[in-house]
Amino acid sequence: MYEVLEDFAQTNNLRETSPGLKLFIGLASILLSVSSPGPVAPLLVAASMSAAVLVLAKIPARFYAKLLLVPVSFAAMSIVVILFITGGGAVLLEVPGLPLAVTADGANLALLLLTRVFGGMCSLYFIALTTPMTEIFDLLRKLRVPAVLIDLAMLTYRFIFILIEEAGQIYRSQVMRLGYRRFRESVHSFGMLAGALFIRTWESGESLVLAMDARCYDGRLGIPGETRPVSVHALAGGLLYLSAVLGVSLSTGGVVLV
Repeated sequence: MYEVLEDFAQTNNLRETSPGLKLFIGLASILLSVSSPGPVAPLLVAASMSAAVLVLAKIPARFYAKLLLVPVSFAAMSIVVILFITGGGAVLLEVPGLPLAVTADGANLALLLLTRVFGGMCSLYFIALTTPMTEIFDLLRKLRVPAVLIDLAMLTYRFIFILIEEAGQIYRSQVMRLGYRRFRESVHSFGMLAGALFIRTWESGESLVLAMDARCYDGRLGIPGETRPVSVHALAGGLLYLSAVLGVSLSTGGVVLV
């Protein structure tokens, strides 16, 4: 999944757009979504960010829908709890035989949280699917973020791929040997996978340190940077979009749907 995300970030149709502008629009959209007092503005952010990903960046709709399914499913499980524990307003639904009921205030709060999550995740995926991590690290360097933090983030990002690759290889070899045929065998195989994964990741880290020392590592990792100026039209369009979302958020803050 992470490799596919990075592949799309490297090859999408918005690849040549200024990474600073994409990061600014994405982060501002996240802030507007999570701080909106009503559900209309987050829905507008989700629709516009999804349109940018699908139409402008040309990301496959099926893959994008699979990405959104993960956070939305977690949010839906949380919202079920909020529906029943938040009181106030007219009773919309009662569970027979149990002291559980869905009220208007609970439904409005659950809907607001769902739209906030949806808008924020669409904005986050806009950044992840259109901006490579190397460009984000380069932006952090230009913003004078401490070099040690950037280096740690780069190493962590690198080891995510190592961890996924090693886990996939071990898991496939276990499946070929019928290691997950029964529950007891599955537990045993999973324990062996975790132990072997820890050892292999440790060895990969040591190999990386040796390779860095052999290349005269001086305490700072190099970041390949490429300057892409922000066009006036793109900046004006981004500011106009954010202003429109802010206006919708302020004007529809008191709107309730239930």
